[in-house]
Amino acid sequence: MKLESSAFEHEGVIPAKYTCDGENISPPLKISGVPPGTKSLFLNVDDPDVPKSIRSDGVWNHWLVWDIPPETTEILESQEPQGTIGKNTGGKFGYQGPCPPDREHRYWFELWALSATLNLPPETSKEEVEEAITGLVLAKAELMGRYNRAESRS
Repeated sequence: MKLESSAFEHEGVIPAKYTCDGENISPPLKISGVPPGTKSLFLNVDDPDVPKSIRSDGVWNHWLVWDIPPETTEILESQEPQGTIGKNTGGKFGYQGPCPPDREHRYWFELWALSATLNLPPETSKEEVEEAITGLVLAKAELMGRYNRAESRS
């Protein structure tokens, strides 16, 4: 399974348009190679480079969506995919763009193919979703982008 974006390459720089310094909209994503037997997809976007003084676990969740239909092949720019939109670390439902407070951060876009739908309410935490997918994962794809606010303003 593969997760790609026409906005940035894997390990490339995320354009400011998709961050708090720009329009703060989600980048376009393309999904391919979803394995047979997939009943739903789970999308998660995390920043694992958050200072421990801000978050003790060092992770900020930017986007959490589950029960995405398995036939989904793209998520259009600035669109939420069909599915259940969860609450990110900022307390909002939906995409929250990169906004690192200190230096360049990495943003991991992760997509899981699952053998079942989760049917969890939107208030479900990321940790509860991760627990619910145990034993259901058929495949996983990753796309990592980088962003540094200081570089975007220079």
